Amino acid sequence: MELDLVEVSPESKPPVARLMDYGKYKYELAQKAKESRKNQVKISVKEIQLKPKIDTNDFKIKLQKSRKFLETGDKVKFTMRFRGREAEHPEFGQKVLDNYKEELSDIAELESTSNPDGRSITMVLAPIGGKK
Repeated sequence: MELDLVEVSPESKPPVARLMDYGKYKYELAQKAKESRKNQVKISVKEIQLKPKIDTNDFKIKLQKSRKFLETGDKVKFTMRFRGREAEHPEFGQKVLDNYKEELSDIAELESTSNPDGRSITMVLAPIGGKK
């Protein structure tokens, strides 16, 4: 009959086996896996790097870019990098991050933040409505 004996459920007691075409069975399993991957929502994280002494125009440009990322359903990770003696005053960088959080509060919520550790602070904002 050109069929194979395939063990379908090895964990059950007694194990379940079927007579079937093994190539066709593997193909159907691959199709099911492909279909389930198609329905998954892919959320990517976009990173925006900042410095504590950011100019107002640069602030606005990066704000527009992050707003665009959030509207498309991506998360945005803000990384505040300190250079030289800037690391002695992390409160300036935290103030800039708080400004971004406040400006984007209508479309984003704070997902996570890190304490000032060495030369950087990070903050992750996620879109409120999820992926559109």
